[in-house]
Amino acid sequence: MKFNKYTDFRDANIKTLKGALHKAKEDNAFLEILNKYKIEDELAYKYTSTLEKSACEYKNCMTCKNLLSCKNEVTGHCYLPEVDKLNNRLIFDYAPCKYQIKQTREQSHRKNLITINLPLDIVNASMKGIDVSDKKRVALIKWLDNFINKVEKDKHQKGLYLSGSFGSGKTYLVSAALNELAKNNKKVAMIYWPMFIKKMKEFNEEANLLFTKVMKSDVLLIDDMGAETTTAWSRDEILATILQYRMEEHLPTFFTSNLKIEELEVHLSTTKDATDMVKARRIIERIKQLTDSMELISVNRRG
Repeated sequence: MKFNKYTDFRDANIKTLKGALHKAKEDNAFLEILNKYKIEDELAYKYTSTLEKSACEYKNCMTCKNLLSCKNEVTGHCYLPEVDKLNNRLIFDYAPCKYQIKQTREQSHRKNLITINLPLDIVNASMKGIDVSDKKRVALIKWLDNFINKVEKDKHQKGLYLSGSFGSGKTYLVSAALNELAKNNKKVAMIYWPMFIKKMKEFNEEANLLFTKVMKSDVLLIDDMGAETTTAWSRDEILATILQYRMEEHLPTFFTSNLKIEELEVHLSTTKDATDMVKARRIIERIKQLTDSMELISVNRRG
């Protein structure tokens, strides 16, 4: 007799729960949750109220425009189900929305990026923002895209010595590729070479730490090589040391310059006190071992 009462109560309870599920399915967001996560009715009726919470937050996400306008319980996240097939149950957890994912990537990007004296548009450059209408850029863009794919699989890749006309977008294009790597947890340094040399002249602990971080970064861009005034110290103690380390460790290194590599050799050989072609040639040989060489001649985009 007691068993019958218990069975009747259980059946009545299941009927009530299934009725609540049937009612909840009148909401399109609720239905979309069931369909998207492949949740059958025989499982869903046990979690109707929690699924309704998921549907409410899911609906908020569909009309949300940014993190500041997020209406959900945990900002930037949506409370969503996952089917645990092994135990025949639903597990709920907070999943980040597209805006939260973007913010996290940007924060990771900034954390993994060292920049020295580069404008904001260079620091924020992205492959998606590249103008592909100029046919003179196509070969370079393909090279950079291929580099991104290769370095994700093996960090020991050759970089690029990119020379070309003033304002043609050399730094922007290389920075766009390197920013993609910074977003994917590569330690990236992008330095304007004349300013970096100036910082090294401070000869303090901060300068020493910066030198080490730049030298050992996963990927390095030395921007505007040849724009500095050559000294024996900057060439032999700073540049040569960085290049030697990166050559030994097979770390990708990029250079941008308005000078062809032959012209850079002449530039590096001449200081106010002497001309030393041997030491300049050693630098150039290191650069050649570290890089492929390309040239970009295009319109001055800075104008």
